[in-house]
Amino acid sequence: MTVASTPEPAADFERFASEAVDQLLAYQPSLATAIGDHRFDDRLEDLRPAAVNDEIRALRAVLTRLERYPLDRLPVGHRVDAEILRNKVAERLFELETLREHEWNPLQANPGTALYLLLARDFAPLDDRLRALAGRLAAVPEQLAAARASSRDMPRVHVETAIDQFSGTLRLLEDEIPAHAQGSPYAGLVAERLAPAVEAVRTHLAWLCEQLDQADGDPRLGPELYTAKLALVLDVARRPEDVAAAAWAEVQRVEQAMVETAGRLGGSPQEIFARLAEQAPNDETVITEARSALAEATEFVQGRELVTYYADPLDIIVMPEIHRGVAVAYCEPPGPLDPPDTPTFFAISPAPASWPSERVASFYREYNVHALRNLVVHEAMPGHMLQLAHARRSETPTLVRRAFWSGPFVEGWAVYAEEVMARYGFGGLAVAMQQLKMRLRTALNAVLDVGVHCEGLTEEEALRLLRDRGYQEEGEAVGKWRRALLTSAQLSTYHVGVLEVSEVAAQLRAAHPEWSDRRLHDTLLSFGNPPPRHLPRLLGLA
Repeated sequence: MTVASTPEPAADFERFASEAVDQLLAYQPSLATAIGDHRFDDRLEDLRPAAVNDEIRALRAVLTRLERYPLDRLPVGHRVDAEILRNKVAERLFELETLREHEWNPLQANPGTALYLLLARDFAPLDDRLRALAGRLAAVPEQLAAARASSRDMPRVHVETAIDQFSGTLRLLEDEIPAHAQGSPYAGLVAERLAPAVEAVRTHLAWLCEQLDQADGDPRLGPELYTAKLALVLDVARRPEDVAAAAWAEVQRVEQAMVETAGRLGGSPQEIFARLAEQAPNDETVITEARSALAEATEFVQGRELVTYYADPLDIIVMPEIHRGVAVAYCEPPGPLDPPDTPTFFAISPAPASWPSERVASFYREYNVHALRNLVVHEAMPGHMLQLAHARRSETPTLVRRAFWSGPFVEGWAVYAEEVMARYGFGGLAVAMQQLKMRLRTALNAVLDVGVHCEGLTEEEALRLLRDRGYQEEGEAVGKWRRALLTSAQLSTYHVGVLEVSEVAAQLRAAHPEWSDRRLHDTLLSFGNPPPRHLPRLLGLA
C-alpha cells in the first residue's frame, strides 16, 4: 500500500507557519494562554519601547518571508492560512507602528486577564498554574511602570473604563489569588510576588485617577486610520462609506419585517417591545433564566437537527469585574490547544452596583427574558459556543487558523444562527421580534462605528439614533456609544460578517439543494474560523 506524502512545498510552509506562530505568541503570552499554548504562562506582554521594537522587527521578518513564498505551489488550505497569517501580521504591525494604541489606551496594560486565565481554567494541575502565576505577578510592576512611562493622549472614556477594570484586577489580587493559593506548596512564592504586584496596581490606579481630569485624547480614529484598521479587522477591502450604506439598507429591510411581525402580535413595534420588556429578569434571576434558555435552545437545535451538537462543558457565569464595561455578555471558549474537557464560559454582566434603581430596571427591560433567549442563541447555542466547538474539531493544515480567528466569521455565524433559530420558531413571535431588534442593532452598530470614527457623529445624535430607530433603552444606547469609542472597527464585524456568512450559506444551498440543514451547517463550520471571503475557495465554490 502506498501512502501519499505531503507535497514538499506544503510541508515546508507548515514548518514555516509553525515557527512564525511560535514567534508571534512569544511576544503575546496572554494570547498564547488563551489558545491553550502554555509555554509562556509565566510571562506578561513587555510594553517597554525596546521590546515593542523587537516585536516589530520580528513581524517584519515574517512578512518579508511570506512575500517571497511561492504560494501558487501550495494547496488551497495552505494558501488560505498564508493569507490569514499575512493579514494578522499586517494588523499587528499597524497596531504597534501606526495606531500605537499601547501608548494611549490604558486598558491594554491591565494584567488582570492574563492572571485570571491561569486561575479560571483547569488545563493543568493548580500547582503548575500557580507557579506560572507567580512569574506573571513578578512582571506586573515593570509592565505597569512601562505603561505609565510611554502613555500619551489618553481619552477620558478609556481612562474611566480602565479605572473600573483595574479595580477589578485589584480585587482579583487581594481576594481570589490568595484563596486559590492557600495550601499549595507555591503559596509562599505567590505571596512573595503578590505584595509588590498589589502595590503596583494600587499605584497605577492612583495614577489613572490623577490622569482623569487631564485625559483629553480623542478616541475617534479619523477616516484615514479607521479605513486602514477596518480593512485589516474585516480582512476584506470595504470602504467605510460602503459599510454604512449597506447597513442603512439593512435597517430599512429589518424595519419592514419588524412592522409585519409586530402586527401579528397585535401592535406596533414600539408597543410590542414595551410589552415584552415587562417580562424582565433581575440580578438574582438572570443567570437562572439564561440556564433555562440554554436548555431550551439545546433541545431545539437537537430536535430539528440544525447542526451537529457537541456536549462540551459550558459554565454560565457572572462576568468578572476585570472584563466589565465594554459588552453585556461574551463567550470565552477554551483554547483550541487546551484539553477537550476544558469548559467554555458564557459570561453575563450584572447591572453595576453603582447604578440607580431606574437605570438597573432599564437594563433588564432591554435584556428581558425574550431578549435573553436570543442572547443565549448568539453566545452559546448554536452561536459562539457550538461554532467554536466545531472549530476545535476542524482539521486545518497549520496552527494559523487555530491561533488567529476571524471576528467577522465568528460574529457573522452567531447573528446568522439567531436568524435560523427565529425562522424555525424558537421562542415564538416574541423571540422573533427580539431577534429582529438585534439584527437592527447589528446594522446600527456599523452605522455608529463608521459615524463615530469617520463622520463626527455626536453623542446626542448617536443616542437619538439608537433609541428612536433602534428601540433601545437609554442605558443600552449609552453603553453602545461608549463601546464604539472603546473598540473601533469591532462593531462593524457583526453586520459585515452576517452578510458574508449568509451569502456563502446561500451559495452552498444552491450548489447542494439536497443537503439537510445539519449537513450544510456542519460543512460551513468545518474549516475553523477563517475570514468569510476564504470560504468559497475552501468549499470548492470558487
